[in-house]
Amino acid sequence: MRDGFGISMRIRNSVKAVIVKNGKILCNKCKDSRGVFYGLPGGGQEPGETMPEALRRECREEIGTDVIVHDLVLVREFIGSNHDFAKFPDVHQVELTFSCDLVEDCKMILGDVADELQIGIEWLDLDRLENYKLYPLEMRSFLKGLDFHSKTYLGDIC
Repeated sequence: MRDGFGISMRIRNSVKAVIVKNGKILCNKCKDSRGVFYGLPGGGQEPGETMPEALRRECREEIGTDVIVHDLVLVREFIGSNHDFAKFPDVHQVELTFSCDLVEDCKMILGDVADELQIGIEWLDLDRLENYKLYPLEMRSFLKGLDFHSKTYLGDIC
């Protein structure tokens, strides 16, 4: 569906956190009918929220702690109609992934508002990411070589 300016009404921003500590990356552990898989903490940005605000809220909901949001490190698009497994083929999502640090250590339990398929959180060894179903699968190799000090997100500036 398009508005009068030709802009799709179904494009959604999603923010994700890359939290790395001691050679491990913190992921949501999820399970569906095909088994266990992993994803980065995060979710949809609400109107009026900056991306860092949305990411802090999502991390409190999913991993039970706040994060310090640093720089944008990856941008990915998800166009549901291009993926056989897509639950919602008409979704177009722009995923913005930021490097983050934990404000305090997670207790390895779910946050208050975990995602529907989320069963926990887990630290995965960065050197062994290819052994995990971390979605999107192609992102595993990018996560190993990320430059966490490259500033690209300027925020809501004038």
